[in-house]
Amino acid sequence: MGRVLIIGAGGVGSVVTQKCAQLPEVFSDIILASRNLDKCKKIQEMCKHPIQVAQVDADKASNVVTLIKKFEPELVINVALPYQDLSIMDACLETGVNYLDTANYEPPEVAHFEYSWQWAYQKRYQEAGIMALLGCGFDPGASNVYCAYAQKHYFDSIHYIDIVDCNAGSHGHPFATNFNPEINIREVTQIVRHWTNGKWVESPAILDPKTVHMSFNYPEVGPKESYMLFHEELESLVRNIKGLKRIRFWMTFSENYLNHLRVLQNVGMTRIDPVKYEGHDVIPLKFLKSVLPDPASLAPNYTGKTVIGCVFTGIKGGKEKTNFIYNVCDHAECYKEVKAQAVSYTTGVGTMTGAMLMMKKIWKGAGVFNMEQLDPDPYMDNIAKYGLPWTTVDWKKMP
Repeated sequence: MGRVLIIGAGGVGSVVTQKCAQLPEVFSDIILASRNLDKCKKIQEMCKHPIQVAQVDADKASNVVTLIKKFEPELVINVALPYQDLSIMDACLETGVNYLDTANYEPPEVAHFEYSWQWAYQKRYQEAGIMALLGCGFDPGASNVYCAYAQKHYFDSIHYIDIVDCNAGSHGHPFATNFNPEINIREVTQIVRHWTNGKWVESPAILDPKTVHMSFNYPEVGPKESYMLFHEELESLVRNIKGLKRIRFWMTFSENYLNHLRVLQNVGMTRIDPVKYEGHDVIPLKFLKSVLPDPASLAPNYTGKTVIGCVFTGIKGGKEKTNFIYNVCDHAECYKEVKAQAVSYTTGVGTMTGAMLMMKKIWKGAGVFNMEQLDPDPYMDNIAKYGLPWTTVDWKKMP
């Protein structure tokens, strides 16, 4: 049906590429590009249908433009680093090609992410007649669509949303991150924010003794300590879900993970400013990334499950009710299919599903969109069909 350019050859990029290659009737021609060509070639060997590979420095829009003009894709799927979002969006704008990503922009020199930089492209993408779909992974991504689906089918108005993300798996390493260590550690060491009664409220980061946490009883894996974080989908959902009074995001962390991270922070290894080492500028967090396990390497021995979903409380027919929409994903089953762990798999399947709907022009439009702004029904049907079934149950209201 169409040509797609995928930029990024990490764990998520591998899943996205393999899942797209399973659907040649939709993605007839695929090119996978990264700064690291060897990684692309390894993924190429894993695909069920032939794909092309190329080398690209996505920090430079001109390099991406050259590749787009050579391959002429209908869609660019950006699963590279968040630092590269704007350069890839610029390249798509220059060439008139649709764009999709999984994480919002973050400047390299500041550990801070928000959608304002990408929302600023709205008018330019509208005028160019092309579409940008932001945050099309799992959370953000499927979590946003769960909200849109609940708003469309289960509630007249939603007052409270709690997004819960549990990894109850074990990779067998003393310390490792499930996706890019640099991005992961920047994210979880930030000040926490949630939205309540029309304003953003800050609370201490997860390493602070005063951080906000709770025990949540996750389906199939049981009670797990869950810590409040700021996550990017909160920012768009506040704008697009009717009647919202409060929205929060929670993620599970083991005490082992937190203890390792506290030590790393205390000795300065989570710093993102350069330090002098033997006459050279070294960024400690980038060095730490180089010595930690590659997230993709965790997959062969990963056991256990992830549980990710949204708890909604709102009004239907004049009565208050609470529902929980969630997915359970098994690390070992993911490895059997695409040689990936469940964190990469959930993101990658969500990405492929959104890309498929754009390629089929089921999701279409001119401008910059977040997931919850589009019709949730075809997404919910297809994400279940292609690997991530979901369940809805009655639940108790969150405190």
